[in-house]
Amino acid sequence: MALINPHINFNGNAEEAFNFYKSVFGGEFVKILRFKDISNPEYPVTKNEANKVMHIALPIGKNVLIGNDVPEFMGKVNENENRSKISISAESREEAEKLFNGLSAGGSIEVPIGDNPEGACFGMFRDKFGIEWIVDFDSKY
Repeated sequence: MALINPHINFNGNAEEAFNFYKSVFGGEFVKILRFKDISNPEYPVTKNEANKVMHIALPIGKNVLIGNDVPEFMGKVNENENRSKISISAESREEAEKLFNGLSAGGSIEVPIGDNPEGACFGMFRDKFGIEWIVDFDSKY
């Protein structure tokens, strides 16, 4: 079965966002590649872009959360647009609540975590970096 690994674009704060996600999920980064790491005569990188993140990866279970900073020449990412939602299926109600509370800190809650009519635990929010998340737990799965 294929895995889905979300990839998120940021406007220069990818490293800050991923350190936050690491503080919630734990684990270690698999890779951090900066634009200066790929600079060469054919692809020069400006001083302003040098330390921005070209690729960062954080394993979460069997999946990997991937992100990068968008280079200035490509324009800005609209942080209020609906880039996508990242859905997390927790292994327990306690884990769902921990992840929801940790990731939503400083963000805006769209649907507070709680039981839905089918008996599953569900919540939805936008984190402090503008990324939209769904956290759920269903004991039937």
